[in-house]
Amino acid sequence: MKIVMAIIKPFKLEEVRDALTGIGVHGLTVTEVKGYGRQKGHTEIYRGAEYAVSFLPKLKIEVAVPSDLVASVIDAIAGAARTGQIGDGKIFVMPLEKAVRIRTGETDADAL
Repeated sequence: MKIVMAIIKPFKLEEVRDALTGIGVHGLTVTEVKGYGRQKGHTEIYRGAEYAVSFLPKLKIEVAVPSDLVASVIDAIAGAARTGQIGDGKIFVMPLEKAVRIRTGETDADAL
């Protein structure tokens, strides 16, 4: 089992969710986060004053999947989240040692 974590642009959430649903992934967690990578933020003008925005709004998506679905999940997220512009985001894959569905007590792959 693996956790696939993706940092994406907020307006791409629905496309990513639809892509994941299309490959049979039905559960995900979404968190609003702020950060920057190569973008290093940008400047904005508000009421005539220019100011720097160092941390940009992003969404973090976390999906727990069986190991054999990881490649499909990565392809689905990358394809749906890609705009071709800087700041499209990143995908990280981490091992998942154990999973338990609290309601039924199912464990590991059955709990996903």
